[in-house]
Amino acid sequence: MNDIIRFAIKQYGSQKKLAVACGVTQGAVWKWLHGYNAISPEHVNAVSRATNGHFQPHQIRPDLPELFPRP
Repeated sequence: MNDIIRFAIKQYGSQKKLAVACGVTQGAVWKWLHGYNAISPEHVNAVSRATNGHFQPHQIRPDLPELFPRP
């Protein structure tokens, strides 16, 4: 289970509310949560904002250091 997405869902109160905030479907959030899909690069910043900056883009997608370098 993806702890970052779990945290973001807690911040928003539901998968549906997080999905609206990130511009995706609730099903996409469910897939992120359960590890079926990685968070696409185009949604990483929205997820970071959804955590109120608690998780930075480089923490969300550490496998993409060229796109999301560590500060």
